[in-house]
Amino acid sequence: MGSGTSIGRVRGLGSAHEGTHHWWHQRVTAGSNLVLMTWLIVSLIRLPDLGYETVQAWLSAPVAAVPMILLVISVFYHLRMGLQVVIEDYQHDESRIVLMTLLNFFAIGGAVFAIFSILKIAFAVTTTGAPV
Repeated sequence: MGSGTSIGRVRGLGSAHEGTHHWWHQRVTAGSNLVLMTWLIVSLIRLPDLGYETVQAWLSAPVAAVPMILLVISVFYHLRMGLQVVIEDYQHDESRIVLMTLLNFFAIGGAVFAIFSILKIAFAVTTTGAPV
C-alpha cells in the first residue's frame, strides 16, 4: 500500500509527484540561461560598436535572432518557475490564485513583448541606413 494515514489516502492527499519535474526544469533553464547569456555577452563584445545600425545588422541574421529568442523564452520561463515557488511557499490564502494569475500574465506578456521587439528589429527594412 502507501505511506501516510488512511484518511489521507482516501482523500488523495500526499505527494503530487511534481517536485522533481519542476526542480529539473529550473536546473535546465538555469544552464541554458548561463550558456545563452555568455553567448550574448561575447557577441556584443565582438561588435565594433553598439549603435542601432550595427546591432540591427547583427540581429537580422538568424544566427543571432534565434538564440536571442531562445534566451528570452528561457529567462521568462525560469523567472516564472522561481516566483511560482516563492508564491506557493509564502502565500497561504486566496490571494495566491490572484498572484499566480498575475505572474503568468507578466511572464507571458514580457516574453511576447521581448520576442516581438527582437523580430521587429530583425526584420526591419532599411533603405538609406535609417530604420523604417
